[in-house]
Amino acid sequence: MVPAHQGRACENILCHLFVKPGNVVIMNFHFTTTKAHITLRQGIVEQLIIDEGLISQSDLPFKGNMDIKKLEECIKKYGTEKISFVRMEAGTNLVGGQPFSLENLKEVSDVCKKYKLLLVLDASLLADNLYFIKVREEKCKNMSIPEIARAIGDLCDIIYFSARKLGCARGGGLVTNNKEIFRKMQETAVLFEGFITYGGMSIMEIEAINVGLQETMDFEMINQTPIFVEFLVNEFTKNGIPAITPPGGLGAHLDAKEFCKHIPQSQFPAASLISAIYIVSGARGMERGTVSEDRNPDGSEHFADMELVRLAIPKRVFSLSHLKFIADRVNWLYKNRELIGGLEWVEEPKVLRFFLGKLKPVNDWQEKLIKKFKEDFGDSL
Repeated sequence: MVPAHQGRACENILCHLFVKPGNVVIMNFHFTTTKAHITLRQGIVEQLIIDEGLISQSDLPFKGNMDIKKLEECIKKYGTEKISFVRMEAGTNLVGGQPFSLENLKEVSDVCKKYKLLLVLDASLLADNLYFIKVREEKCKNMSIPEIARAIGDLCDIIYFSARKLGCARGGGLVTNNKEIFRKMQETAVLFEGFITYGGMSIMEIEAINVGLQETMDFEMINQTPIFVEFLVNEFTKNGIPAITPPGGLGAHLDAKEFCKHIPQSQFPAASLISAIYIVSGARGMERGTVSEDRNPDGSEHFADMELVRLAIPKRVFSLSHLKFIADRVNWLYKNRELIGGLEWVEEPKVLRFFLGKLKPVNDWQEKLIKKFKEDFGDSL
């Protein structure tokens, strides 16, 4: 393994090594920082998630699967010499933490071998994906978590991860079974991160990652977040609140397009809903919609495929009563959703604007929401 101080550093190393201007990276679905690293190197991103992956409510167990037919067509369109690598994300972050199946990963791997393309896995959310493969994929129900993890590893050429997500520790790393690629990554790690034995991390952090990765092989540890997510999603759906189904990993995801139908995408319904949830509950969600995209080259907004609010549920942090409180407040907000208004930019960075950008309400809707809240709740929690 080549250590790196965070997941974004891993992406930087990968893109520095393999992405050239005009080259293509094929993905099941993009992640914000990955796409930014690729586009900054003048690369092209093609995301080939199955069509059902962008349908918010469904019972399909593996909505993070890559469309194999589209993959073959994309390779033929660009030619293998123009493709840097194929990337699979374990738990598609921007479309509700939806997993891929082991069977689909094998199909992707077979295509990559056929065309001699590198298969790269972003394993940052692997723990949840392992859980879903174990409980949802019939052929894998008798496999242990270590056996599933090994099967995934054997199918990939490079695996990278943010340890903050996968190992519950600070840092990250890249793993490969290819000696030539390892040597190249070593050199780049020294250039960007530090020497190959630490990669910008302390020994304490490396030891913490070791413990975290071992815990990831424990079914009774990795099942907590998916079970809690399922509980919260069920609380939402029983009250008619539009949430992403089936429940995915990382957190419960609300469909802001449906929740706030009256807010146009140009006024960022997911960001607006997050603001409203914070006002009525104190819970901080994450926007996974148009604000998380960068503008088109001509300066126009690039509207996201989905407008999602992620209510993340980290392991060993929240109790069931916390989730019930959030469900109660979101239920009240849904009944008063017409009070939620849109947002507009105040400060907008050119790259990864959702990290440092600032927005403001388009009118006084937040004050009206607070007034209604006080009418119904008074000074109580």
